[in-house]
Amino acid sequence: MSASRGTPRTDPATARLAGWIAPVVESAGYDLEELVVTPAGRRSVVRVVVDRDAGVTLDDIAEVSRAVSEALDTNDDGMGRTPYVLEVTSPGVDRPLTEQRHWRRNTGRLVAVAVGPAGSAEQVTGRVTGVDDAGVTLAVEAQGKPGAKKRPPTPRSVPWAELGAGRVQVEFARTDPAGDDLLDDEIDDDEMDDPELGDDVAPGDARHARGGAQ
Repeated sequence: MSASRGTPRTDPATARLAGWIAPVVESAGYDLEELVVTPAGRRSVVRVVVDRDAGVTLDDIAEVSRAVSEALDTNDDGMGRTPYVLEVTSPGVDRPLTEQRHWRRNTGRLVAVAVGPAGSAEQVTGRVTGVDDAGVTLAVEAQGKPGAKKRPPTPRSVPWAELGAGRVQVEFARTDPAGDDLLDDEIDDDEMDDPELGDDVAPGDARHARGGAQ
């Protein structure tokens, strides 16, 4: 049975860590998308989520992990005397699209999102075809009866003020214009089990453990 991850901390110590980690991540050319410190037994997991327009590779993850680890070692009192595991990873497909950069990086993917003025928004599913300062353009999937011939998507421009948080929809296969099946890259990482923490850890994660006084 997997152990619970516990409740993420939002205390001043986490804010202090962000003050050290964010500049390191940004100077390496990445965005710090999330920083969560979570109790895990007698130690803590420091989860750092990074991303950039060009995408994040395994080598990128290792590079950022080393830089963040050095920053934490330099500011050794950040975690006090608590042992911790540093986990650096890229965002998963379940990450909500809330910033312009999130939408831009998911151009071409199918998303579900609430669009429209507050109080009268409707849920639509469409493929992101364009992102600019004005908003997002979606190729909205037509709603039809089961078994009916599928109609082509309808272009729809949505201003930022009427765009909710998007969710990438998992697609197992798509067909290219030539009619060949393509394995969609929505399924980036298969998860495997971490026997130590009982957490699901993607193969792209980089982890460092540092012991502290018991």
